[in-house]
Amino acid sequence: MSNESAISLIECLETLPDPRDSQGRRHKLIDVIVIAVCATICGAEGFIDMEEFGHSRKEWLGTFLELPHGIPSHDTIGRVFAALEPTAFAACLGRWVKSVTERLARQVIGIDGKKLRHSFDKANAQAALNIVSAWASEQRMTLGQVTVSAESNEITAVPELLKVLDVAGCIVTVDALNTQKEVVKQITAKEADYVVALKDNHPRLKEEVATLLTNVREGRTCGYTISHHQTLDKEHGRLETRRIWQVELPPERLSEQSAWAGLRSVAVVQAEREVGASISREERYYLSSLPADAQHIAQVIRDHWKIENSCHWVLDVVFREDDSRVRVGHAAENFAVVRRWALSLLQQERSTKRSVKTKRLKAALD
Repeated sequence: MSNESAISLIECLETLPDPRDSQGRRHKLIDVIVIAVCATICGAEGFIDMEEFGHSRKEWLGTFLELPHGIPSHDTIGRVFAALEPTAFAACLGRWVKSVTERLARQVIGIDGKKLRHSFDKANAQAALNIVSAWASEQRMTLGQVTVSAESNEITAVPELLKVLDVAGCIVTVDALNTQKEVVKQITAKEADYVVALKDNHPRLKEEVATLLTNVREGRTCGYTISHHQTLDKEHGRLETRRIWQVELPPERLSEQSAWAGLRSVAVVQAEREVGASISREERYYLSSLPADAQHIAQVIRDHWKIENSCHWVLDVVFREDDSRVRVGHAAENFAVVRRWALSLLQQERSTKRSVKTKRLKAALD
């Protein structure tokens, strides 16, 4: 998974600007952050935990950190994280990712937002942070993140994230909120493909796509390149059947087709779930720059949800991100970077096939 140009955590942080006044500065910035990341890997959920980890592992930490005045206090760690510039810190994560990953060609890159539910601060009229991140489904790591502005939403944050990502040759996926003409234009300009969800925020386009795919399924069309695939999953008393139809589009088949850069095909996933005597059905529509290959696009769509299952869910359940009340200054945003960095490091640890939770315990014990 790693390559010869891989750089260490410390090397990634060497160019990070220190926001503190040089007068009275006792602890090196790199020391503070490396302690924080290592502590988070081992189960730390706050700054007091980080200080305790530092004291318990001081001898080991001293083998690669300078620690000129010993272990920083939790107040010092908290002040550093509150003052640290989040964009520059997130860029360090991106630099590390680039150094440890092989080229991501044809990998699915899922982009989605996550709210840090307890990061709000009523006293200072600060809303809970919403962070948009990109997840490499195969490598199982966060490639980058940006924070949604309090005056805006994910629609403006996704283009900012795409600017800093190297997605050439990849397949980028987004949810319906971020299915925007400018987003797919930016994806194609970066020499990547896309599969994006289509819902009621584009009512006319959705209606046209639904009509076309209905005609395809009912055999009322001819001359189209069509692909069909079906999967059947049975577990825990639930039977789920997924049928997908994908159709390549001739030029100007849809009224807005030319406005969507690289649009080559449309697809529908028909999901039918049986639980006992109860049956539910759902249809989901997609736009894509990929050719018709229903089996492939079905896997791409499933890979998109790995950002929820392998990243967001783990951050909430294992790292307890939603319960965190870190909120002063930039601390919540920077702590989010630390969690994603720690999760990525744990996912890259392949010497054991244990869960992330167990890996954290093993790291804390050894």
